[in-house]
Amino acid sequence: MKKIQSKMEENFQKQYESVKQDLEKIKQKILDTYPEKIAAIALLPKKPSYMLSQALPQNIPPAEQENKKTLLVLVQDVDEKNLNRYQLADKISDEADKIAESINKDIQCQVMLISELKEDCYDAKYEILVLISSSIILYDPVELLAAVRVSEIHKAMVLKRFDKYIVSYVAAGSLFRGDKKSNDIDVYIVVDDTDVKKMSRFELKEKLRGIILMQGQDAAKIAGVEKQFHIQTYILTDFWESVKDANPVIFTFLRDGVPLYDRGVFMSWKLLLSMGRIRPSPEAIDLQMDLGNKLLSRTKMKLLSIVGEDLYYAMLNPAQAALMLYGVAPPTPQETIDSLRTIFVKKEKLLEEKYVKELELIRKYYKDIEHGKMLEISGAEIDSLLKSAQDYFARIQKLFSEIEKKRAKENINNSKQVIESLVKELAQKDKITFTSLMPTYLKIAEKEKIPKHFENILNETKKLDDKKLSKQERDKILRESHELVRLLDDIIQRKLLLELQKLKLLIKHKDKTSEVIFTDTNAYFIMDLEKKEEIKKAKFHNDIISSLEPSKLEEFEEALKKAKRITLNSKLMDSLKKIYGDFEILI
Repeated sequence: MKKIQSKMEENFQKQYESVKQDLEKIKQKILDTYPEKIAAIALLPKKPSYMLSQALPQNIPPAEQENKKTLLVLVQDVDEKNLNRYQLADKISDEADKIAESINKDIQCQVMLISELKEDCYDAKYEILVLISSSIILYDPVELLAAVRVSEIHKAMVLKRFDKYIVSYVAAGSLFRGDKKSNDIDVYIVVDDTDVKKMSRFELKEKLRGIILMQGQDAAKIAGVEKQFHIQTYILTDFWESVKDANPVIFTFLRDGVPLYDRGVFMSWKLLLSMGRIRPSPEAIDLQMDLGNKLLSRTKMKLLSIVGEDLYYAMLNPAQAALMLYGVAPPTPQETIDSLRTIFVKKEKLLEEKYVKELELIRKYYKDIEHGKMLEISGAEIDSLLKSAQDYFARIQKLFSEIEKKRAKENINNSKQVIESLVKELAQKDKITFTSLMPTYLKIAEKEKIPKHFENILNETKKLDDKKLSKQERDKILRESHELVRLLDDIIQRKLLLELQKLKLLIKHKDKTSEVIFTDTNAYFIMDLEKKEEIKKAKFHNDIISSLEPSKLEEFEEALKKAKRITLNSKLMDSLKKIYGDFEILI
C-alpha cells in the first residue's frame, strides 16, 4: 500500500508541474477578480493517498476526462450579509470556470464556501478533509488549508494509536471560525475513559496527553505549518464535569468547534447547547439580563404581538437569570414564578411580593393572547404594562447585584477553604489557616517543583476580600485559584496512587496476572487482572492464608481503604503456593 501511495503522490506532483504556470495564471486572475472573497486555492488530487478505495465527495465532481484536474477555490462567506451565500458561490463559480476555460481546458474549478466545508464536518462527511490534506496549496493567506492538513495528519496518527478511545477530534479557535486573522491552530481531543479498568483516570489522562502531544509535534513537522499547533486533551468524565459546571472555555468550544471526527458525542452536545438544554455560563447569564433590556426597548414600538412575546420574555428572562445565578435552573415559566416567590420573597427576603405578581400578570396576558382570549389591547394598557415592566426590570437588576455579592462571598470562602484543606493534606498538618499557610505552601512547592506563578496566584487569592476589587478582577483571581486547586489536587491524587501501588502484590501464575491486598484480618484476590470477574477473599492471620471463598469487586475496592503493607516470608510464600502453584512476584 505504501508503494502505491508513494507512486500516486509522485504522479500527482508530475501532473502539477506540467500545469504549474497555467495554475498560477488562473489563481491570479481569480484573486484579481475577487480580492476580498477568496480564502484559499489548492489543486486537489484525483484520489487522495490514504483514501484509495473511496469515491470523491459529492461536492467535488469527478474529472470528465482522465487528464482533467480539479482546482478547489474556497470562498470566505462568514461576513457576507448583502448577498445570499449560495448566490455568491454560483457567481464566483461561473467566473472561475470562464477563467480556467480561457487558460487551460483541462483544469476545472470547484468553488466551495467555508460554511459548506463546516456543514460537511457537522454531517460527518470528512472526505473533503482528506482531499485537502493531500492537495497542493497555491494560495492560503491565513493557513486554513495548512491547518486542515496538520489536523488530518495528527488525527490519523491519534486514531491509529487510540482508535476505540477517541470520542471526538474537534478543530476550534479563530482560524476555524473563519476569522481573517489568526495566530494559532487549535484542536481538542476527547478521550473515552469510562471503560478503562487497568489504570486510574489520572494515569490515563497523563499517559495519553504525553503521547498525543508528541504526535502533534511530529504532525506539525510533516505538514510544515508555521502557526503554533495547540492540542487540548480531555478525558470524557472531566469534559462532562466542565460542561455541567458551565466552564466558559468549554461552552465556547462547543459553540464554535468544527468536528473533524466524531462518534456522535460532540454534535449531540453542540445541538443541546444551541437548544439551551445545557446550563449556561456566566456569559450566558449576563446575556439574559442584556436581552431583557433590549426587549423592553422593542416593546415600545409594538402592539399586541409585543405584549404576547417580547414584553413577557423581557420580564421572564431576567427572573430566570437571577435564579440561575442563585444556582437554580428553572425548566418552565410557571416554575420560574414559583421559585422566584419561594426563594427570593419568602426564604431570602430579597424581593417584594408585588414584583412576582407583576410577572404573573404579564404571563396571564401572554397566555390569553396565545389562546386567543385577548384579540386587542389599548395603547394606554400597553403604556401601563411597559411602565411596570421597566420598574420590574430595574428591581430585578438590583436583586441580581445582591445575589452576585452573596455568591461572590460564598465563592471566595469556598476557594480559600479548599486551598487550605489541600495544603493541610499535603503537609499532613491540621493547625494551618489560610492566612498562615504560605510558608508551608512554599515548602510543598519546592518539593513538588510547582511553577513560581502559582505562588503569585496564592498571594492574589489572599486579596479577594478587598472591596476595591472590581467584579472582573475578582472573577479573574477566582479562575486562577481554581487552577491552583486543580494542581494541588492532582499532586495529592498522584501521591495516593503511588501509595496504593505499594500496598498491592502482583503475582504472575501460568498465563495470568493476579493482584492481592492484605488487611489486618483478610487477604483479597483479583485472580485475573485482564477480566476482573473472579474475586476471592480469605482469612489472613500470622502470615497464613486460609481457604478462599467468593467475593466481589466492590468488596475488594472497599478493602483497599484498609490495606496494609506486608513482609514476604516463608510462611506467606507457602500459603500463596497452595493457592497458585508455581508463581512469581512482579515488581
